[in-house]
Amino acid sequence: MTSYQIPTARGYYGEFGGAFVPEMLYPNVEELRTRYLDILADPGFRAELQLLLRDYVGRPTPLFEARRLSARYGTRVFLKREDLCHTGAHKINNTVGQILLAQRLGKKRIIAETGAGQHGVATATVCALMGLPCVVYMGAVDIERQAPNVARMRLLGAEVRRAESGSQTLKDATNEAIRDWIANPVDTHYIIGSVVGPHPYPDLVARLQAVISEEMRAQLLEKTGSELPNYVVACVGGGSNAAGAFYHFLDEPTVRLVAVEAAGHGIHSGHSAATSVLGTPGIIHGSRTLLMQDEHGQITEPYSLSAGLDYPGIGPLHAHLGASGRAEFIGITDDEALAAVSELSRLEGIIPALETAHALAALGQLGTGPDDVVVVNLSGRGDKDLETYLKNLDKLI
Repeated sequence: MTSYQIPTARGYYGEFGGAFVPEMLYPNVEELRTRYLDILADPGFRAELQLLLRDYVGRPTPLFEARRLSARYGTRVFLKREDLCHTGAHKINNTVGQILLAQRLGKKRIIAETGAGQHGVATATVCALMGLPCVVYMGAVDIERQAPNVARMRLLGAEVRRAESGSQTLKDATNEAIRDWIANPVDTHYIIGSVVGPHPYPDLVARLQAVISEEMRAQLLEKTGSELPNYVVACVGGGSNAAGAFYHFLDEPTVRLVAVEAAGHGIHSGHSAATSVLGTPGIIHGSRTLLMQDEHGQITEPYSLSAGLDYPGIGPLHAHLGASGRAEFIGITDDEALAAVSELSRLEGIIPALETAHALAALGQLGTGPDDVVVVNLSGRGDKDLETYLKNLDKLI
């Protein structure tokens, strides 16, 4: 049986993936492709990564049985507490690994893109830790709606550069980061924040985030007597937290994988980011995947109240999981996500990130029974979204 985990040598998951990059970037991508697996497997690298994950990031993160939420939905709901990672989200699992990789590649400067700001903060954090200069590209719209994370990045010593083109959100920040990389191909490493971009980035990020599901299996065995849940649920923009939550269950057919996208004002409202429904195959940011585009191949602007899900594509792994039927996709609207914020806050005393709230809002659509075990990847905490929540108090109270 072919594993869902491992792409082909050219970086394809089924028909999705590959590396479509400008000639100027080919040496960088090829250097990364030919070296990343050896570096990840090196005992010295692994020891250093494990030490940082334990002592700096705070792993393993708890697996919490949410009893009041479970009673609300008539099933056993566990929350994988990635919100308790240092910096407040799963993103640091990837940035810690990539900064160690960049050092072994001899890179002296780091760039990144960010939407909700969590990846930017996580990148700025590890650059401060390792003493490397950091530039984070962020859409002008996202800079306004994620002001606390912008302040955190600057406090950590990063330069935050505004992306003023297009919708001025995550897609445009990624475009600007790629332009920077083209202009600085020798000394710069681009820490991509999700399972997107040219091969080997989707595989690299998935491997670094796989610690989430690796821990889940051991924790589930302790708490339920089985390593395998009935469902694993995670939100998907590009898809890094979902890739990490799904990774060690991809080849376990009894585990249902549920990817939750941002439906905005409604999937077919014209204001949505539900790529699995609205997308068609095409190339974006260096890989072939599903993306929202018109009949001329021009990208259709996505919309979500959540900055981290406001992306017109999904990672090629997730595109393949959807096309093959291995994962099911659910679209959740802004209002449904806000209701889930209120519900978790009041039932369990945990304020989730708006991205994570989309996954929580899918609990009522799963058709679960009282003996089912559902793990929701609680990918981030909600303090970064407090301004958005305050503006929507009428929907939260």
